[in-house]
Amino acid sequence: MSLSIADDVLATARVVRELVADDAVARRWRDESACAGMTVGGLTHHLAAQATTAIGLLSSEPYAGEPIPVAQHYRQAPWANSSLDAEVNVSIREGSDEAAGRGHAAVLAQLDEEIPRLADVLDGVDDDTAVLVPWQGWALTAHDLVVTRLMEMVVHGDDLAASVDLPTPAFPREAVRLVVGLLGEVAVDRHGQVAVVRALSRPQRAPATVSAF
Repeated sequence: MSLSIADDVLATARVVRELVADDAVARRWRDESACAGMTVGGLTHHLAAQATTAIGLLSSEPYAGEPIPVAQHYRQAPWANSSLDAEVNVSIREGSDEAAGRGHAAVLAQLDEEIPRLADVLDGVDDDTAVLVPWQGWALTAHDLVVTRLMEMVVHGDDLAASVDLPTPAFPREAVRLVVGLLGEVAVDRHGQVAVVRALSRPQRAPATVSAF
C-alpha cells in the first residue's frame, strides 16, 4: 500500500531542502520576502513546514466520512477567499515569522529529519484514504491532500527563490503537472473557462489575470 505519487512528493521535498539550505536564504533571513508582510525566514519556515503538515495529517487515523473534491476545499478554505489583510492570512504570516525565530539552521535541521519520516508515512497510505484536515473541518483523499502540499511547495519555492535572488529550482515534471492542474481548476472556478482558455492560448483576448489565488 503506497501513495501513487510518493516518489514525486519526496523528490519535490528534496528540491525544497536544497533551496532552503542555500546560504542566500540564511543571509537574508530577517529581510522581507516576496510575500509582503512575511520575512524570508517566515516564508522558509512555511515552505519547510509542508512536510510537517503532510506527516501529521497522513499519520492520523483514516477519516470515516466522505472526503470532498479538492476544488471544493479551495472554495471553502477561509484563507483562499479572504484578502491578504484578513485575520486568517495575517495570522499565517505572523505565526511563520515567529516560528522562524529558531533560525535558519533549526528549520533546515527539522526538514532533514522529516523527509525520511515523510517517506515512511507516504508508504503507509493509499490514494483513496480519507484524511481529516481538522482546522478546516473536512476531509480530502490522501492523494488530493498531498497535491495541495505539492502546490504549496512549488508556489512558495518560487516565492523563496525570488526573495533571495536565486533561480527558481526545477521541480519534478509530474509534480508540476499536478500543481498546474490544481491551479487551473481553481482558476476556472474563479474566472471561468473562457478566461483561462484565453490566458493559455490567446493572449490578444486574455484577461489581465487568471490567478488562482
